[in-house]
Order: sequence, then C-alpha cells, then structure tokens
Amino acid sequence: MSPSALSETSVDVLIIGAGPAGLMCANSLAKAGVDCRIIDQRPDKVLAGQADGVQPRTIEVLQSYGLAQRLLDEGNQIHMAAFYNPSADGGIKLTDRVPGINAENARYPFEVTLHQGAIEAIFLDSLRSMGVEVERPVVPIAMEITEDLLERSDPNAHAVRVTLNHLDPAPGQAPIEIVNAKFVVGADGAHSWVRKTLNISMDGEQTEYIWGVVDMITDTDMPDFRNKTAIHSINGSCMVIPREGDKLRFYIQLEGKDAINAASGRVDKSKMGPERLLEVARRSFYPYTIKTPKAFDWWTIYIIGQRVASKYSGSERVFIAGDACHTHSPKAGQGMNASINDTHNLAWKLAYVLRGWADFSLLKTYESERRQYAQDLINFDKKFAKLFSGKPISKEYKNGVSHEEFLRAFQTFSAFSSGIGVRYGQSSIVNSVYQDVASKLVIGMRIPPEMVVRAADSRSFNIQDLLPSDARFKLIVFTGDTSSASTLATLQHAADELQSVLTRYCASEPITSVFDIISISSESKATILYNALPPLFRCHWTKVYIADVNGLADNNVYSRYGVVADGAVVVVRPDGYVGMVTPLRKVEDLNSYFESFMAC
Repeated sequence: MSPSALSETSVDVLIIGAGPAGLMCANSLAKAGVDCRIIDQRPDKVLAGQADGVQPRTIEVLQSYGLAQRLLDEGNQIHMAAFYNPSADGGIKLTDRVPGINAENARYPFEVTLHQGAIEAIFLDSLRSMGVEVERPVVPIAMEITEDLLERSDPNAHAVRVTLNHLDPAPGQAPIEIVNAKFVVGADGAHSWVRKTLNISMDGEQTEYIWGVVDMITDTDMPDFRNKTAIHSINGSCMVIPREGDKLRFYIQLEGKDAINAASGRVDKSKMGPERLLEVARRSFYPYTIKTPKAFDWWTIYIIGQRVASKYSGSERVFIAGDACHTHSPKAGQGMNASINDTHNLAWKLAYVLRGWADFSLLKTYESERRQYAQDLINFDKKFAKLFSGKPISKEYKNGVSHEEFLRAFQTFSAFSSGIGVRYGQSSIVNSVYQDVASKLVIGMRIPPEMVVRAADSRSFNIQDLLPSDARFKLIVFTGDTSSASTLATLQHAADELQSVLTRYCASEPITSVFDIISISSESKATILYNALPPLFRCHWTKVYIADVNGLADNNVYSRYGVVADGAVVVVRPDGYVGMVTPLRKVEDLNSYFESFMAC
C-alpha cells in the first residue's frame, strides 16, 4: 500500500453508527466539549420509515439538551389508545378507549410520532452547530484494543486502534485511515460490526411472530385512525399509529407462509410487498375500509426477536449501545427510545473519565444500569408481543386473549414503556441511605417535573428546565424556611461543609464547573430575601427559588417530593437521575458518595 493511500489520526471518542444512539452520543459529547467523531456506512441519512415513536421520558431528555421543541413542532402527539375486538358479524368493533400513556407525573403525557429521518435531522443540525458532521460512507474494517494493562488503565491513552475504509474519499484524502481512539462507541445496529468484532454474544430467542409495517397516507372510515389503535380480529392483529401530517403507520400480523422463504427459514421481502400488506390489513379492518394510497412511503417485514448482549463493553474501552446490544419488537415503541437513553447514560460518564474528574470504575455503571434495563425491557416485550400476536378470545378460540387481559397488560407496562418508571439500582452513583429525607423522590429514578418560582423576579420554572444536560452534577438545596435566623445559621454551617466536600473534586477548577447548585426555600414569595442565603447557595441571582407557586403549602415541591421540613440536599446526576439525598445537617455525608467514583 502506498503512503498516500493511508493516513493516521487520533481522537478522544470514535462513534461508529449514526442512528439515534450514535447521534445522541455525539451530541452529548460535543456539548460537553469532548473531541469526538461519528462515522456511518450509509451514504445518506434516513429519509423515511424506521423508528417513529418518542416516549415521554425521551422527550424530557431531548428537552434537557434544548432539542424537544422542534420535535413537538414537527411531530404528531398521541393522547389516546383505542381497542377493537371481534364483533358478532365476523368483523371488529370498538371495545374501549384509554389514555395512551398511563404514567404519573409525566411532563409530556403523550407519545410523539415522527419518522426517524426527521428525528435524526434534529440531532444532525445540533451537531452541525457545534462543528461536528457525520462522515459518510465510512466502513470500519479492523479494531484492536491494546494488550498493555497500564495503557488500558490510563484514560489519556489512545488504547483502541480502528482501521477505516472511506468508500468515497474526498480529493486528496487517503481511502484507508487508522484512528487511534481513547474510547469507541459501537452504535451500529442489530448486526453490529463492533459487537461481532468484540465477540459479544446476543442472548435470547426468536419468536414465531411475523409482522409487516407500512407507512402511507390513505383514507379510511375507521373512526380511531388518529389514535393509537390496537385491533384484535379473527383475521389477525393490527396496530395503527398516527404520524405527522396525514400519514399513518400500520403494523400487520402475517402468516409464516406469506413472508418466509421455506428453504432458508428467513423473511423474504420478495414474497410480500406493500400492496399485499394492505390486503392483509383490510381483512383485519373489516367492516371498515382502507383505500389504496397513491404511493407507499416505506415498508418492511420482520420476525420478532428478543435478545440482549452478554456484555456491553470490551475492557471499558469499546462500548456498544442501542440495537447493537438489545433487540425486541417495535410495537411497544422502545427501540429508538432505549437507544437514545443508552448513550445519554454513557456519554456523561465518558466525559467525566476523559476530563479526569472520575475513576474508570464509573464506566462500569453503564453496563450495570442499561443492561438491567434492557433485560427488563425484553421481559416486558415477551409478554406484550405474545398478547398482541395471540388470537383474540372467541367461540373458536376459547383460550384466546381477552380484551381485559390485553388492557391490563397495556396499562401495567405503560409506565415502563413511557420511560418514566425506569429505576437504576444501588451502585456507586445511586445511594439510597437517606431515602426517607425525600420520601416521594425515588432515588435511582429521574427527577420529576415540578414548578418553582425564582426568588429574584417571581418567574415560574419547571424544575427539569433548571437541570440541563451540561455534564454537571446538580445539587438542589432545599433550605427550609429562610425567614428564620436559626435556619440561616444552619445553612451557613451546611454551606461551609459542602464547600469543603466539593472542593476535593474540583482540582484547580471552580466548583461551578463541576457542580451546579440550586436553592429552593419554603419561605413565602412576599418575604423572601434571596441574598440572605450563604454565597455558595446563591452564586447567581438565577440560582435561588421558592416552593410557593400558588400559596398552597401542602401542594408544592416540598410536599410533592416528601422533603422534610428542616431541609435536604438532593444530588441529581448529569443524566437527570437522582443519585443521593442527604439531610441538610449532614451534607458532609456527600463525601462518601462522591469519593466512590470521583477523582480527588
């Protein structure tokens, strides 16, 4: 190979795959100031189809990066779910309607649907504003992690060597490039090259359920076509998902002989086109009709499989995320959401290790938290897919799926599928020793949305908007009643103790570069003097708030979070999950939390 055909570069993080997981990873790292590159083998971005449902927790995550409003402007909101079951005349009839999301304290109590290409465009434009572009078409062809254990343990070492093939190199660009990376993230889909190169197995099984998907704009006289609609008919099951504009997505249950190649046992798209998918859907819709559209926007067929990767990293130097480490059915709307939240969880941990703020041990929590979530997702998906794909109860199928059984499952798992109910277990970054100090604020879950009022100008804010994804830990100091002299004395002592604790983990940097401190007083808005608080708890006039939104002391953030009257400090991780709570009088105990993973 001539020298001009080969180049060699270095980077902090190389991201392989520019789907939702990879784009979220790049966006989060770039926002944190990490040197990263993202490559994809596709010559162009997704233009239609693929994943399309964004769940409530994912909308919150996008909001924390300043990306949610565009999604809400461009997407379709689903607020209701409708259920149709067999009627006496052999067709279907409306059985029930319920809220589409059954989750308490959801800030966005609905699902947003928008095709994956448009969702990816939101990330792509955000990355472009930070000077990052997806490099296409680029294929990884070799990867090795150094065998030197000292080098592996040094976060500043370029411990991973990846060879890339630029399929369409720019003039003067070498087609083969060797990238020396400190870390690699494989977000390259269900057939992940990164996962296979690491020799990581996918554990699970493939079901016998075969489904088709078709996106189109069509006329139908079914009254619930703008609700999420689940149809159980004697002719098969179907789900209707309303999309942006007038577009609809149909999930259609298929018989094996209609879509499987008998010789290979694999899905054969040559045996089933969108016209035939529509024919099958019409049988399930009877007596309602579906007109043939002028064109089909996108379609595919698939066999439901449920698998989780046996591990999520190679030596904590190469990580896999998204479909590369978990696959499941798409009807619960979890694929893209799980993928985005995987790298939302991983990126801040990479940033902390790269900055020297945290020990390598922090990276192990990515697998322990997200793999457990994936296993829970698979367990949920197995039950949901079986119920959805099963025959409805009827005279012929007395042991079929009843509406009551399906609805119970839908509502039971709704909090999980919304993402609101995700709870990370006890670890170095989840410490529930003082759970009773904020009894309704579950440690290990995301911080719930609540309104507070800024003390300086009486402007109302959602507390989630005070906790942006900027790679900093947030400390919410519930001060108690700051009109009391004794409370102010307690606050000064707490501020002195907290200053001593936090300084240990900031090296030569100011505390506010690593920790963002927000104070919330229970004092009335009529009497609050925000500048009476110790300087650490009011580093800027925008950092002091009060719980008195509407004058109801029994229905404000203190009562809603179950915070004790004499105050508390709530630690919110950079990804928006509660890591620990301590009494205001014991803030020194935060040292044991931070020293378990932070570098002094």
